Amino acid sequence: MDSVLAFDTSTTYCSVALHHDGETFQDETDAGRRHSELLLPMTQNIMNDAGLELTDLDGIAFGAGPGSFTGLRIACGVAQGLAFATNLPIIGIGTLEAIAEQQIHNRVIVAMDARMGEIYHAAFVKQGDRWRIASNPALCQPQHAPALTGSEWIGCGSGFDCYDQILSEHYGSNLSDIQYGCYPHAKEIAQLAATRNINEFHADPALASPVYIRNKVALKENER
Repeated sequence: MDSVLAFDTSTTYCSVALHHDGETFQDETDAGRRHSELLLPMTQNIMNDAGLELTDLDGIAFGAGPGSFTGLRIACGVAQGLAFATNLPIIGIGTLEAIAEQQIHNRVIVAMDARMGEIYHAAFVKQGDRWRIASNPALCQPQHAPALTGSEWIGCGSGFDCYDQILSEHYGSNLSDIQYGCYPHAKEIAQLAATRNINEFHADPALASPVYIRNKVALKENER
């Protein structure tokens, strides 16, 4: 894929990226709850700056999750709408993998804060230009994060920001470093999508969907 437009609205940040001819351009802002208001104008701006039309693209990608329920639906819905309008193929890229893609290391543990005392967790090992899943994306309490073998793992993601001590003690000698302040960006989503084969994209936009992992968004009163 030479030209891919990507969105991520899985956190409070709203980001749009365009990967074109080996370069990646990104626009991002801390949107709060204004993602639906900002996403399309940001998309228009980045396409104008690149001098491209949507019909010049090869595909569209979005941050599929996990993340904010509402945010995931916004990115997926906008990507689907543009894909329907242009007959472009579409792909969802996992937000945990997008965080791993920010690292220069080959063994990465990603933990995103899932609230309610839990994290979204996954581990990846880089092989060529692809990430192999070493531990499948899951929802868990930080002290019950899946065990991993070996050392030289890098920890990253907002889960490490929130539960640094718990995760550091849990993984002990597995960890060689922790990178703080990492969250999903459309830039890495676009770059990951550009490495995918066309048969990994959906020709029918209706087949693309978010990956929530969690099936509820709040604790019941007796669980608080």
